Amino acid sequence: MSDLVIVESPAKAKTIKKYLGKNYDVVASVGHIRDLPKSKLGVDIEHNFEPQYENKRDKSALIKELKAEAAKANTVYLATDPDREGEAISWHLAHVLGLDGNKPIRVTFSEITKTGIQNGMAAPRSIDMDLVNAQQARRILDRIVGYKLSPFLWKKVRRGLSAGRVQSVAVRLIVDRENEIKAFESQEYWTVDAKLHGSASRKQFPSKLTEINGKKAELKTKEEADKILEHLKDKDFVVSAIKKSVRKKQPAPPFTTSTLQQEASRRLSFNARRTMKTAQELYEGIEIEGRGAVGLITYMRTDSLRISAEAQQAAAEMIRAKFGDEYVPAKPRVYKSRNNAQDAHEAIRPSTIDILPDEIKQSLTSDQYKLYKLIWERFMASQMENALLDSAAIDITAGDCLFKTTGFTVKFDGFTRLYEETTDSNSEEGGAIPKLTQGEKLSVVSVLGNQHFTQPPPRYTEASLIKALEENGIGRPSTYAPTITTILDRHYVEREQKQLKPTPLGDVITDLLKDHFENIVDTKFTAQMEGNLDKVEEGKSEWYEVLKDFYGDFAATLEKAEQDMEGKRVKVPNEPTDIICEKCGKHMVIKIGPYGKFLGCEGFPECKNTKKIVNETEGKCPKCGKKMLARKSKKGKPFFGCEDYQNCGFMTWDTPVSDICPQCGSTLFKKAGRKGRLYCAKEGCGYEAEADSGKGENDG
Repeated sequence: MSDLVIVESPAKAKTIKKYLGKNYDVVASVGHIRDLPKSKLGVDIEHNFEPQYENKRDKSALIKELKAEAAKANTVYLATDPDREGEAISWHLAHVLGLDGNKPIRVTFSEITKTGIQNGMAAPRSIDMDLVNAQQARRILDRIVGYKLSPFLWKKVRRGLSAGRVQSVAVRLIVDRENEIKAFESQEYWTVDAKLHGSASRKQFPSKLTEINGKKAELKTKEEADKILEHLKDKDFVVSAIKKSVRKKQPAPPFTTSTLQQEASRRLSFNARRTMKTAQELYEGIEIEGRGAVGLITYMRTDSLRISAEAQQAAAEMIRAKFGDEYVPAKPRVYKSRNNAQDAHEAIRPSTIDILPDEIKQSLTSDQYKLYKLIWERFMASQMENALLDSAAIDITAGDCLFKTTGFTVKFDGFTRLYEETTDSNSEEGGAIPKLTQGEKLSVVSVLGNQHFTQPPPRYTEASLIKALEENGIGRPSTYAPTITTILDRHYVEREQKQLKPTPLGDVITDLLKDHFENIVDTKFTAQMEGNLDKVEEGKSEWYEVLKDFYGDFAATLEKAEQDMEGKRVKVPNEPTDIICEKCGKHMVIKIGPYGKFLGCEGFPECKNTKKIVNETEGKCPKCGKKMLARKSKKGKPFFGCEDYQNCGFMTWDTPVSDICPQCGSTLFKKAGRKGRLYCAKEGCGYEAEADSGKGENDG
């Protein structure tokens, strides 16, 4: 008889089977096999919030197979993911398969490598009910909020809406930021900026006015700037002080779930869902040419910065071999995790350091290669020596005015030889400064007054929203990606390029929840609830007591909201357009339905005319001559197609431009990419030209 190992995904099953050998059968549960019922609350509130789980209908055949496999196995091991969710899946599996969860049947793998699997199989344990109860508490809490609050929104706004605990706070952050932007009053200010050079070199460098008569320079009008410029006309610019230092620049720590999603967004333009999907593939195992199925990274849902001693040693050996002894720190780097980090797993790192990204590129998809390379380089850089910068701060005096210039040159590149973290405002102050001496009179190239206006805070991007959620203690590593996906899918928020902005529906829902359910959208309350769930995981609180404390106030708040809103409904404002309804002559407006935005007549309900929103673009279809429309694929990727796509069938990922082909008169298209060439898509033409040749200046 063989032993049976049950994991969550078929990909992971295949990788693990390779390492365990013929004495083990490895099968997948494909996620949860039991859950709360879809058609009712499924929680007995009167009896300590007892959940009423049901086997998932779409898993009935699989459950039958798992029972048959378990019946003929010598021992059954449950090897689902090493977190709360994975622990709960194992607990449900034990219940359905009739296994004793108090026996050592639970194994976990922090990495899907031979060593990781051997270590996991060598340390079986009982199911951790504290982890299970923390997951149960979250699941039941979210079910109560969604099941009780959603009908309230149906009655007061419109049917089909839903409210989530963490999602509602995320939407509020975006709405509040948008309100800040709308309320922001831009203020004019001026700077005085000089371009100078010294006597030893004619290389120009910039300098900025910082003080006037020993006080901070604050110029609010052109007149004030002009007065300073007049004062400086006959003044010498003299180097009054030079301060030099060597500045150490430390590498960023290895990735956690949050920082991986942020950096992948900034550097690779991956959304959070795409990042986590790809990371899951890298963790579970990829078929690598010459190696077979290999798990390339450690577990990707973590908020810890801890690194194993073995991984640090392997990194040091690789750094020494690739870059030299001087790039290896005297002591291995240790990074401190956040105070509220659960520290259940290591930071995200390559499972096997000597599997270099470029060596396995041909075995990976484009996304897998890009993300693995990012994780590999970030981890390796985190274990490298500091960069050293020769820094200089120059004070330059001109009359009563003090100008300052800062700059640096790289003395030792250290970790930056491999990788440097990007930021939302990725700028390093200053640059190299020519050799100057104290007391030296400088030559003036120009001194100008420049007008500026204060800027409102930027809209959130996925990266900055994840950072805000983490800093506010909202959600946990596993929740960031599904939270953002949910608020976009529900049309409470929409993307405008990389930025997130609330829809009118998101505004209305947030205002309603703020008015009647303040705690649900309060960041501090939500963070406190996350802390309470952590206490359940640590065995310091009973899960049903946490729910009881929440539900008493929530039920009373819901009852009061029902009374306060008796007979009232909230209208979601529609976005006006210039499009005229061909049926009644009134204007069409943009509305949001369950499947997104559409055009509806403002005369509704008398006129029920609706239309799809059509985004016309430049040019005509090269196949049939009809209009070209901008569309999106199911995954949200933009493409262009003929308006009569069903009959014509023409589509392209390349952008149609306003210019026409000089050979046949058809629309030209610009290939994707920065150096995209222009070409004619008409069959048989074959015309091509460089994009910068004068064509395509008005392309989209």
